[in-house]
Amino acid sequence: MIDQTDFEQRLRSRLDAFDRVSARTRGDADFNEDWPERPATFRPAAVLAPIVKRPGGWTMLFTQRAEETPAHPGQISFPGGRVHEDDANAVETALRETLEEIGLERRFIEPVGAWDQYETGTGFRITPIVGLIEPGFELKLDPREVASVFEAPLSFLFDPSNHERREGEWRGRKRSYYAMPYGERFVWGATAGMIRALYERLYP
Repeated sequence: MIDQTDFEQRLRSRLDAFDRVSARTRGDADFNEDWPERPATFRPAAVLAPIVKRPGGWTMLFTQRAEETPAHPGQISFPGGRVHEDDANAVETALRETLEEIGLERRFIEPVGAWDQYETGTGFRITPIVGLIEPGFELKLDPREVASVFEAPLSFLFDPSNHERREGEWRGRKRSYYAMPYGERFVWGATAGMIRALYERLYP
């Protein structure tokens, strides 16, 4: 079980301030140093990692992307997207995208901090933002982007024995990645990689 008081203290003391996000990056190259097709440039993006303060145990909220969406159809992800020119910072991007995708209002969200940016093989450099979520919210999904949402307990996600290293083929090359299968949901790739990076930040 996760000690929620200790977990919150770790979040508040070990994450980066929003105006001083670490230059360290994680990403698809973590397991794949021979990455000849690494993008020359990355498009900035941000996601919200929503931690819901459920009385019975804190959880993390995920989206399952719609099959019709052009980017990563059907995959499990955090709400988020590309940085817009008029976004003040990564927090603004993450909150805006969260509202647009799942209808989670800002009054329920306390942004706490950021951790290592994550570079994807599809050319995004993602700034992940932790947000503590007060229960009582109602969601309204944008069906063009999100097929469903679900929550997984922190006690599962932050148990390193559930952080599986797997291999698959992508663009004709063998690639390794993290996966965290949770029931019928398969959390993997960038989302699982960001969770693993957060775990390593909080529990060095």
